[in-house]
Amino acid sequence: MTFHAPHASPSPSNDVAVRDDMTTDWVDVTPMLPRRPRKNVGDLIFRGLTAAAACTLVAVVVSIVVVLGWESFGAIRKFGWGFLTTQKWDPVANEYGALPFIYGTLVSSFLALVQAVPLGVGTALFLSEMAPSWLRTPVAFLVELLAAIPSVVYGLWGIFVLVPWVRSTVTPWLADTLGFLPFFQGPSYGVGMLTASMILAVMIVPYITSVALEVFQTVPIAQREGALALGATRWEMIRIAVLPYGRIGVIGAIMLGLGRALGETMAVTMVIGNRPEIALSFFAPASTMASVIANEFSEASSDLYVQVLVELGLVLLVVTMLVNVLARLLVWRVGDVGTAGH
Repeated sequence: MTFHAPHASPSPSNDVAVRDDMTTDWVDVTPMLPRRPRKNVGDLIFRGLTAAAACTLVAVVVSIVVVLGWESFGAIRKFGWGFLTTQKWDPVANEYGALPFIYGTLVSSFLALVQAVPLGVGTALFLSEMAPSWLRTPVAFLVELLAAIPSVVYGLWGIFVLVPWVRSTVTPWLADTLGFLPFFQGPSYGVGMLTASMILAVMIVPYITSVALEVFQTVPIAQREGALALGATRWEMIRIAVLPYGRIGVIGAIMLGLGRALGETMAVTMVIGNRPEIALSFFAPASTMASVIANEFSEASSDLYVQVLVELGLVLLVVTMLVNVLARLLVWRVGDVGTAGH
């Protein structure tokens, strides 16, 4: 038997060659291999534009922090951390403390959540699970319409409707019922922490309701029908099948409402009373970081006064960012627990 050696001519470095057993020659198969697709110019442009948009948003946030920090640097250097722990606010004596405004912002937002969460989640459950079809659409539209009302309109409604009602009806009933608690003692002026929290609750209900409704509507029908088929009542079906499925979305809706409440300015300014003091009573006038900036910025007569107000804005921004970070961590935590449970 005679063996034929292959041709000694090497194949090109960029080509691929295989041996043909029939002819004992090397055959170039490079044209048969799939080539790497050429990048589309449109894809590159789209990727660049989207990356630029994302970087722009990051740059805006960073620029806001930098500008506020730069414009308030004099006040930060003068008062230091004591600015956050001091209660006295006296522009005449150049003594400034942000603690009353931090307290007013956090407490009014918390009270607003206490009132808005049951109302918002309950409305979403009603529209999702119980409302007839002819009623669901108009009610959902009206709830969403509440989010489009300007803040100053809420403030006017609060002055002419909410404040007299709180002064004549709500605070006397609370004083008679829960007057043994320090939160419901003292004179009632109509304007105060309670009134501000109530108007904030009305303003954030549309956000909580809309997001929670969308979440509840994504629950699979088979999950509801399975619970009902096993003998669950309507409430048991909601508690077992709907609420656990949508808890992450509900938490997100609540945090969205909290972020809206923390930064609200005009409506709160018109009904909170604007007193820079810390009082346990919810009937007493108070002030928030946003309201004091809106009230006093145009009256600031010295550079230090302006810097202090800008520093208040920086503190408000930091508080809002911390709340959003904690909300994101909470959503992740709840999601991990739910996944582990399954």
